[in-house]
Amino acid sequence: MTVSGATDSLVDVPGIRVGHATHAGDGWLTGSTVVLTGPDGAVGGVDVRGGGPGTRETDLLNPLHGNESVHALLLTGGSAYGLSAADGVMSALEDAGIGYPVGAAGIVPIVPAAVIFDLGRGGGVRARPGPESGRLACADAWSEAGGLAVREGNVGAGTGALAGGLKGGVGSASQVLDDGTAVAALVVVNAVGSVLDPRTGELWGARHLLTEPPPRPEPAALQGHRERVEAMRRALLPPEPLATTLVVVATDAVLTKARCAKVAGIAHDGLARAISPVHTMFDGDTAFALSTARRPAPGPAALHELLAAAADCTTRAVVRAVLAAESVETPAGHWPSYRAELLGR
Repeated sequence: MTVSGATDSLVDVPGIRVGHATHAGDGWLTGSTVVLTGPDGAVGGVDVRGGGPGTRETDLLNPLHGNESVHALLLTGGSAYGLSAADGVMSALEDAGIGYPVGAAGIVPIVPAAVIFDLGRGGGVRARPGPESGRLACADAWSEAGGLAVREGNVGAGTGALAGGLKGGVGSASQVLDDGTAVAALVVVNAVGSVLDPRTGELWGARHLLTEPPPRPEPAALQGHRERVEAMRRALLPPEPLATTLVVVATDAVLTKARCAKVAGIAHDGLARAISPVHTMFDGDTAFALSTARRPAPGPAALHELLAAAADCTTRAVVRAVLAAESVETPAGHWPSYRAELLGR
């Protein structure tokens, strides 16, 4: 039987903390989410599948390169502009004495980052995350809330996220394997593709939930959704369907950088079960993987189980993000949630 961790979220992996900086109102609809790995860092990997990624420091995660420690991961809005939020994360970590030691020069925190496209969705074209957003996300991660269950929906990097004409957001899920190993995923769902079956209105990934899936939408609600999305396409809103879904998978099992890269690749399989189409030329879909190395390295059978759980948690996290999202209306447009438009809730 599949069993989730205590919070069914990324913080079920010991050593991981998650913080959000949410910027909404007065032209803003964006934010940042940081995953902190602790003073000793974690082994990291990455797999980029989308055709339009916006990333920073991902080359350091290549197994052929020497760096082993990742001190934080940043997921943020603002397209390429948002990468500057990583400066704030680095500054906060430096102030806390966390980073790679470089002798008399001090320390250098290692903070890979990736962005989603949410520019202008709050109405302000220049309302996008910067260094202060990164610092606020770190402060939130170090607060009491950062060690509790991951807050989902319209928070952090998911604040301005969309998913095929519906409101997207942040979601998370976890699983505890038979040997006690924890595996968990956090996603920012912001996809060109749809998260629901166009024939039935059911969420593609709902069958993977550990709880009762939501009811099937009524035919009238589904037809209304189809008509609204088609009207958006005819009106070319937005004029270019730019997006990107981001994933972080973490485990407390000992993994090498190469195996972390494999876990990150498997996470994309989880996306493919919940979003269609995925990895388009308009998405920069990027998955990170982290090993906090607090449990023994898995053997072949245990690694197989870990990889399967990574994909399953990713799929469930996508569904949870969509179910947690709330409708938003700004000067730039109206984006209803799945619950509001399809379930009438």
